Amino acid sequence: MNMGSYTLLVARPPGNLGWWPRAGIAAGLLALLWWAAQGSQVSFGELAKGLPWIADFLSRMFPPNLAFLDKLVRPAIETIQIAIWGTLLAVILALPLCFLAARNLTPGPVVYHATRQVLNVTRGINEIILALVFVAAVGLGPFPGVLALAVHGAGMLGKFFAESIEEIDSGPIEALRSTGAGPIQIIIFGVLPQVVTAWIAVVLYRFETNLRQATVLGMVGAGGIGFELVGSMKLFQYQDTATCILVIIAMVMAADYMSTWLRARIQQGNR
Repeated sequence: MNMGSYTLLVARPPGNLGWWPRAGIAAGLLALLWWAAQGSQVSFGELAKGLPWIADFLSRMFPPNLAFLDKLVRPAIETIQIAIWGTLLAVILALPLCFLAARNLTPGPVVYHATRQVLNVTRGINEIILALVFVAAVGLGPFPGVLALAVHGAGMLGKFFAESIEEIDSGPIEALRSTGAGPIQIIIFGVLPQVVTAWIAVVLYRFETNLRQATVLGMVGAGGIGFELVGSMKLFQYQDTATCILVIIAMVMAADYMSTWLRARIQQGNR
């Protein structure tokens, strides 16, 4: 290698792009954004025209009707119950699937790919669509919301659980296998101690998500405070709607605070 080539490599390492490739990437990104804006009909001008209507709608919501709070106690509790059971059933469904969807534990490639596709399908269907299906199957009420959150959550949690298993240290697993340990023993003593902290954190986050989603599922007849929210809007009782929104915000904030506190305690306990 001559001095000229060495100077060129120092000035422009192999991993760094030159000016023209960067300009091409930037132009490609701008073209992608323009294409997406055309397809989604992004128009800030139309938004500006609609701002007075939004302001009028919000003005009708104030002041919130605090007397409506008494009617929201039961729906709010029901929403929390939906989120709890939706999260619990999602964990129960995800646990057996995650071990089959992890490359380092699956019995074979066929099982691996089949399980991965099951997880893709379950998390690819929106909770509202699932709730509509379950409402048609079991009727109106909170139970369809529980089932919708459970099925969708199983796909999300199963994927995360499987990816966490794939990232663990293989040393303890190989040591257990060398001693003749069976699959259940490998999971209990080799896998779970390495992933349980991350799993708890993501389950808590999933509960927060389910609580927010449970407030929406009521709009399609799946119970909870969302049912009261839609009812107040249909009756043009916008002050009652504002009260529902305030209760939902308070519930989400409380769940976020408790989840953050629990994750902090878990992390402190592992130090």
